[in-house]
Amino acid sequence: MDEERKTMAGTISYREGVRDGRPWADEVEVIGPGAADVIMSEMRGWAVSAAPELAEELLARGARVVRHGHVMSCDLETVEPAEVEAPEGFRFVPCDRAPEQVLPALLAAYPPGHPDRPTDDDDKISKELAPLLEGRLIGPVLPCSLLIVDAGDTVVAGVVVNDFQGRPWISHLFRHPVEAPPGTGALALRAVQVRAARSGLATLGLAVTHANPAKRIYEKFGFVLTETFITVVI
Repeated sequence: MDEERKTMAGTISYREGVRDGRPWADEVEVIGPGAADVIMSEMRGWAVSAAPELAEELLARGARVVRHGHVMSCDLETVEPAEVEAPEGFRFVPCDRAPEQVLPALLAAYPPGHPDRPTDDDDKISKELAPLLEGRLIGPVLPCSLLIVDAGDTVVAGVVVNDFQGRPWISHLFRHPVEAPPGTGALALRAVQVRAARSGLATLGLAVTHANPAKRIYEKFGFVLTETFITVVI
């Protein structure tokens, strides 16, 4: 058994974390009978991320859905190494700006109601951005990450890639819907893929909500669905 995983009552294994202030059982795997019974009785108040079959059983017993999403992965060996340039009047820069410089574009990209908005609490997003960019939330920020700034040096888009449990993981891909021209986010993603491939990384992963049409864009960039998960609150 992976030493980073925990088990409960011989029925499930999971990675323990925190989500929206709740204890979180992530990547739940069934290892014995009665998994739904154990979760419902022992994990009241927890967030639980599991495959659709188990999640739907929990929903039928009164759990509340938080997110229905997909994990996608890109094989970087298939990425063409061609140079990618930022739109005219904009520049690619390292992902080393202060959180308060990144936050306005991030909030504009994920307004309330957006399927991939992390939470409806702007203050919580703000508080979590600093540890994310400092590599303290899910893992170190990798050098292939980048931000896009305009002529006034204002951040308008970006792609943040973290080392998440040993996997290069896109934690944020965002574009200000007004200050950055259409297609800027796609250019940033392609530039990150090229940089990641050149640095020797084999894959890039990300998660996208089931209702987010961006899934089709990721598919065009070589990302394929590897896993579907549903997060519920017990």
